[in-house]
Amino acid sequence: MSNEPEEIGIVTTLYRYPVKSMRGEQVDEVEVRWHGIAGDRRFAFARSDDPTDFPWLTGRQAPAMLLCTPRFAEPSSPKTSPLAVLMPDGASLPIQSEALLAHMAESYGGPVHLVQANRGTFDGQGLSLVTTGSLRSMEEHVDVPLDARRFRINIVIDLRRNDPFAEDAWGERLLVLGNRPDSARVRVTARIDRCVMVNIDPQTARKDHRVLRAVAQLRENYLGVYGSTERPGYIRKGDVVRIAPAR
Repeated sequence: MSNEPEEIGIVTTLYRYPVKSMRGEQVDEVEVRWHGIAGDRRFAFARSDDPTDFPWLTGRQAPAMLLCTPRFAEPSSPKTSPLAVLMPDGASLPIQSEALLAHMAESYGGPVHLVQANRGTFDGQGLSLVTTGSLRSMEEHVDVPLDARRFRINIVIDLRRNDPFAEDAWGERLLVLGNRPDSARVRVTARIDRCVMVNIDPQTARKDHRVLRAVAQLRENYLGVYGSTERPGYIRKGDVVRIAPAR
């Protein structure tokens, strides 16, 4: 048996989410660091009146957050770039502006504050992946289009073989994304247990409870997988994806 990684597909889409629970952006290239994708979940709003270990303001409390679009002034340098948020009314507000803070507080109905992470994300895992086959299969069951951003996915992979939910079997496997010396390597760590956030359409912020219901009934509430950085580097749209043999 060969120990060489097997080619299984290509990267079709890449997303990063500069502000937790706000609209994600589609990009052609991402830098993968030890903590995850550079610029991903760089900021979050926290509920100041919530003493729990999950105080983050999300679409659960304020669905309209998904209609706010963060934009880096320098997209290729997300670590240092200024960030502004394009609001649904067309206004562009700096991430640290009092006007944006007031808008978030009004959406929530209580006090909030901004938190910044120069290193790390506000989620338990650094990366998330799904295959196009899995999304298409769920679309057939739910009978509504399912944008990968609904699931806050970073990396979408199109497999050479039609094998929906193949990623479920990738636990602890190593993915090599690209053939360059600076290509990133990602270790798959766990399946993703879904929550009510998947019911919210990332384009309209409308809720459709059929989505989580279908994921729960058909997939035991799991869709997609988490990954951790095995080797920092870059991932580009169109990169070949290879998977190492099981240990």
